[in-house]
Amino acid sequence: MSKKPDDLLFVPEKFSGRARLFPLPNLVMFPHVIQPLHIYEPRYVDMLHEALDDDRLIAMALLESGWEQDYEGRPPLAPVACLGRVVSCQAQPGIRYNLLLMGLRRVRIVRELEPGKTFREAEVEVLEDEYCLEATDARPALQRKLVKSFEQMLPRITDAEELFNQMSMNSVSLGTLTDVISYALDLDVPTKQLLLAEPNVDTRTRMLLENLRRSADAVPIDSGFPPAFSCN
Repeated sequence: MSKKPDDLLFVPEKFSGRARLFPLPNLVMFPHVIQPLHIYEPRYVDMLHEALDDDRLIAMALLESGWEQDYEGRPPLAPVACLGRVVSCQAQPGIRYNLLLMGLRRVRIVRELEPGKTFREAEVEVLEDEYCLEATDARPALQRKLVKSFEQMLPRITDAEELFNQMSMNSVSLGTLTDVISYALDLDVPTKQLLLAEPNVDTRTRMLLENLRRSADAVPIDSGFPPAFSCN
């Protein structure tokens, strides 16, 4: 089952502020991208069923270090997550599901709600991209620098060059561009979480440029794009 384009719009003013949490230890999702997911744990099947019956919203959160000691419980989460909407879902044998989740917005976890369901929920605050007025004049040059740096990396990412050639990287917003590039690059999980947690677009761009510089100096790694299905 999939959603019509008009159903995929996100209106922050209509968001309840209550989010279902899907925590994973090895995945950081970003707004403006689509993440394949494979769900089979009963608690996350429950979460998916409720989402499909309601607003189709799920927040991808990163489990913090030490989660292995309490995975079945409520191990600590990184404070910033990515709110997404299920755009497609296919049932698989054995009560399993393959789904596509489209990233919508950064959200800050304000407080986790008391256990009342098999899965975790939290009160969250939507974090919109921040564009400092003082940096307006310098931003176009910053975006061009990011585009140029990333274009040099494209041949090292399987199947990404055609996708990004179809996207006008100089015309999309800088915030969107940083998120798509952060998702596509083969960065370590802590670095991706730092990029997700930074709402200031200019600061996020400079962080990303530094990581692109380091990646350019490293031995080429073919990470593949888009990422494969992630399992819970």
